[in-house]
This record gives sequence, structure tokens and C-alpha cells, in this order.
Amino acid sequence: MPGYHAGMTLPELPALPGTYVLLLTANATVILNMPRRGQVALPAGQYAYVGSAHGPGGLRARVGRHLRAEKPLHWHIDQLTAVLPVAHVVTITGAAKLECGWTKRLLALNGASAPAPGFGSADCRNACPAHLVRLPDGLNLAEVEEALVRDRLGLLETAVTPA
Repeated sequence: MPGYHAGMTLPELPALPGTYVLLLTANATVILNMPRRGQVALPAGQYAYVGSAHGPGGLRARVGRHLRAEKPLHWHIDQLTAVLPVAHVVTITGAAKLECGWTKRLLALNGASAPAPGFGSADCRNACPAHLVRLPDGLNLAEVEEALVRDRLGLLETAVTPA
């Protein structure tokens, strides 16, 4: 895969705009208390949250914020990362807004679902059901990456989060 770099660390993530996927694993059902939405139950499984980083500091700043334990709980994903660690991050640099396209590609995987409608997609203009996807059981990282970059060239990078 062109431009693929395994094992990047957070400081190596570029301070450039881009799109990212946070991969998280829930070993049991997770109950989230979402402001204005009430309780949301996420069944055990592997999840992908798709986001974009087009503000100051780009991917490094946005992904870094998601990985910090101490932070105000502002976005839906903050509620989830407060109880589940991020296991892996996949990023691509560039000004193109790939968030909705990536979400649709992940949802198209056989067995994928959006168990929390509206999660992470409050400002979505493309009618995405959510930007949090429960991935099919048994899907591996290479298959996630393949789904994201199929038919598209770009600099795809991954970062394993610190333990």
C-alpha cells in the first residue's frame, strides 16, 4: 500500500489536515450517558470512529486530544474514549473531506452497523447514520485499511497508541 507506515507514534503524526479513524474494542456492552440523548448501549465488539482534522494542529492536535485521558467531554467520541482506550489510529493527510466516504465504506462491510444513530454525525451534511461503526466480527486492521483506501491513492498512515 503506497505511503503506509506501521507503528507511528503520536508525535510523528503530522500537524496537517486530514481524516482519521480511531479503532476501539469493547469487551462487554458499554453504556454511555449521552447529553440530550440519554443512554446508549454499544454491544461488545470492535468499533471505528471516523473523524476529520482540518483545524489548527491538524491530525496531531485532534488525535492527540482524543487520546488524552484528561479532557472536557465535548464531542460524542469523548464519552466513548473516556471508557474505552483507542487501540489504533489510521490517518490520511490532505484537505479532502473523506469522513463521510470512509464511514460509508466501513458501513458497507458485510456485518457492519451503526448501533448509535447520530453518534459523531451531528454536523454531517451527507445523511450518514453515524460516524461510529461497529465493525464485523473478526475483521483485522489490514481489512479496515483496505476498505478505506480501495479505489483511492493517498498517504495512509497508522499509529499504535501508547499503552
